[in-house]
Amino acid sequence: MRIHVKIRSNHAIIPYSHQHLLTGVIHKWFGWNKLHGNLSLYSFSRLKGVTNIKGGLQTDTYCNFFISAFDKELINSIVKGAYNDPTMFCSLIVEEISIEEEPEMNDRDYFYAASPILVKRLTDHGMKHYIYSDEETDAMLKETLLTKMKQVGLEDETLEIHFDRSYLRASTKLIDYKGVINRVSLCPIIIKGTPETKKFVWNVGLGNSTGVGFGAIE
Repeated sequence: MRIHVKIRSNHAIIPYSHQHLLTGVIHKWFGWNKLHGNLSLYSFSRLKGVTNIKGGLQTDTYCNFFISAFDKELINSIVKGAYNDPTMFCSLIVEEISIEEEPEMNDRDYFYAASPILVKRLTDHGMKHYIYSDEETDAMLKETLLTKMKQVGLEDETLEIHFDRSYLRASTKLIDYKGVINRVSLCPIIIKGTPETKKFVWNVGLGNSTGVGFGAIE
């Protein structure tokens, strides 16, 4: 299930490195202690309705983002938490929440990144980040997804995932998350598998650290 959060922003200026602030608000709404230590079976997009300016991001009267989760009870907790305490950060306040049910996925296999996709692995030389142009990245996306699917009892022997490397606007960027610099990818993904698998991905996202704002898809 997915919720779309409309935010009254009143032309606020938000720092570029605000992802941890957005994460903190979501954790506040659903109660971080409930899920701490578990695999993140949820994801959320970047803020939309913002413009790059010198020194940060300029909002309009409103901005928005979405949150998706495999567990509908988690979504219900977030909605309840947001209505009980609609304050966010930088004077942002939740104005309205709408619910979107899982779409049909029978004939769909192309997805866009709604937040940058992070793929990382611990090596003998420390943490290494992989990007869309690295051939081994596809296998890592699949490995991480299968681990999450196993947690909820889903299996799919037909599953295939790969970045659309023909996409001309594919790019990478560096994201500062509380002082940790992450190299991430912005590139569409092609997913072949059962409709249940694709709905799962639509909810939980792809790659690492979906619980802190990476890897949401639309």
